[in-house]
Amino acid sequence: MKILICTNHSYMLWQFRRELISQLMREHEVVLGMPFVGHEEDFQAMGLECVDTPMDRRGLSPFKDLALLGSYRRLLRDARPDLVLTYSVKPNIYCGWLCLRMGIPYYPNVQGLGSSFQDKRVARVITVMYRHALRDARGVFFENSADADQFVRDRVVPRAKTVVLPGAGVNLDAYPLTPYPSEEGGVRFLFLGRIMREKGVREFFTAARRLKARYGERAQVELVGFFEEDFHDTVRALEAEGVLRYRGFQSNVIPFYAAAHCVVIPSYREGMCNVLLEASSMGRAIITTDEPGCREAVDGNGFLCPRQDAGALYECMERFMELDSAERERMGRLGRERMERLFDKREVVGRVVETLLA
Repeated sequence: MKILICTNHSYMLWQFRRELISQLMREHEVVLGMPFVGHEEDFQAMGLECVDTPMDRRGLSPFKDLALLGSYRRLLRDARPDLVLTYSVKPNIYCGWLCLRMGIPYYPNVQGLGSSFQDKRVARVITVMYRHALRDARGVFFENSADADQFVRDRVVPRAKTVVLPGAGVNLDAYPLTPYPSEEGGVRFLFLGRIMREKGVREFFTAARRLKARYGERAQVELVGFFEEDFHDTVRALEAEGVLRYRGFQSNVIPFYAAAHCVVIPSYREGMCNVLLEASSMGRAIITTDEPGCREAVDGNGFLCPRQDAGALYECMERFMELDSAERERMGRLGRERMERLFDKREVVGRVVETLLA
């Protein structure tokens, strides 16, 4: 078969889906439609045909979205795929609607109910668009059961067509269990991800300031990632106060997970938080919110707090500080065991391939 995969970000596709793409390439021709924002050359080196489909990922301009719709129409006409797999809101809706019109089998992957669903008015519009675009989908992949339940309640997709996965899974070999680091220089908390409001950075900054005020050099806080919203001045101020160290965007995050004792992601909601899976796979405790896409990673290997609650987040970080070293290490090992049991990427890839080719 000829399989077309459309997504909104080539970097994310490379980071989390290349094992799936490699598996599909063994017996099928695969074409990628995506904005060229990094790693398209890596995909091309694998032997893939890549088509640039620029888009405003977070914008709501109807003119830009009409241009994207035209790009997808040309792509589908030229590629003539036998099957289409899409990731994220705009590819799911626009490419899905075109597949419906053109009679092409398709499977959308709902990677979470992101920023667009935080605004109730926007959410209503997108729900209607999803309802039309997905009505003839062969199946719909979800990364957590709460999102699947919401789409069923909103009559977007029938229950029989939902396929709930444990996110993209985690590559247990790429993120190996790593010896617990020394605490001689303090207990190290790590935030790793996009620096934006919905990842809970404001609450993280507030909790980090309180933590440093109480524990001083015993608590070390690091921030790794790129700015998706304008928090530059805030981060510079926190660095000047000695609250945290900003390490910029890192293409290789393994050393940062390995050096951390606890990874903190107070996100408002996720499809499935890959950072939590990666950190857990390497044997690090986690602190996150009791929200879909976050809570699934936690069972004895960390702490949950309400979202948008800086005080509760601080209490979780304080609670971790008060544990002894052996207990902190034990929590990390429990995380690795959970990843092996429930989130092995090989199992996830196998299930996706089986569903697509059924």
